[in-house]
Amino acid sequence: MADFLQQLVNGLALGAIYALIALGYTMVYGVLRFINFAHGDILMLGAFTGWGVCDLLQKGAKNPDGSTRFQSCEWLTQPGWPKFIFVLVVAMVACALLGMAIERFAYRPLRSRPKITVLITAIGVSLLLQTLAQIFFGATNKAFPPLIEHDPISFTCGKEDVIIEYVQMMILIITPLLLGILTWLVLGTKTGLAMRALSLNPTATALMGVNNDKVISRTFALGSALAAAGGVLYAMYAPSIDPQMGIMPGLKAFAAAVLGGIGSLAGAALGALILGLTETWVGASENFSQWKDAIAFAVLILVLLFKPTGLLGRSDKEKV
Repeated sequence: MADFLQQLVNGLALGAIYALIALGYTMVYGVLRFINFAHGDILMLGAFTGWGVCDLLQKGAKNPDGSTRFQSCEWLTQPGWPKFIFVLVVAMVACALLGMAIERFAYRPLRSRPKITVLITAIGVSLLLQTLAQIFFGATNKAFPPLIEHDPISFTCGKEDVIIEYVQMMILIITPLLLGILTWLVLGTKTGLAMRALSLNPTATALMGVNNDKVISRTFALGSALAAAGGVLYAMYAPSIDPQMGIMPGLKAFAAAVLGGIGSLAGAALGALILGLTETWVGASENFSQWKDAIAFAVLILVLLFKPTGLLGRSDKEKV
């Protein structure tokens, strides 16, 4: 039972990170009906943004003689919740702006072209972001600084202890909070109403006076901000970063979005949790640990064989 609970905690934490990334995929697909394969690299840039902010704070807070420059801003240099929230918000804002820029200059001019053109462009943007990250940050791994230092929490179950790392607690707190905010934005605001209308009929939405370009730009901003949050949390969980760190999490988050039903927010979250739990439990097995990635994608294939639209997805009916 203790081992089961331990792997349950690990799987939920990993699935929560996948959920933040998967939501970006499902939001863009729901509005534009194409897959943004550069989304995993937004996660990577979010992690590097957090790393860069920490480095600048640490360097800017010290005088040449080693003394503290800003006594009142010491909370930004010492690990703790204020520093974590500050770094997380800066990374989310920076990646939201980047996502809007990518949509404006890479995807918007190709919106009337065949979907395969936009798909190839997305792959090109992904490679471009990886190359730029290698040029500016280097190709070697970098240790991500601790944003919060706290002893793990443990409790006894039977004869063994179940250990919950503080980073896991943060992931399990921050992710539902961000998902709740996103749900409110989509279901309870005019921008969310415009997103849902645009996903159903872009022409009718434009005729009703909605600026489709602004709605799509905001969709990319929201998705990229969530990916940045996932990047910071993933980097803290790892805790090392490199320019290619977003490839595998991006693929798994895409698989999670398809598994749950791409285009469905609840489906993306559900698929991510299933994928995270499956990967964790298989990885803890002595006989199948090396197959954890393959088995996770095998679960996706099995589900799609019996329900092609995903667990919570709905089939679209078109008149011909």
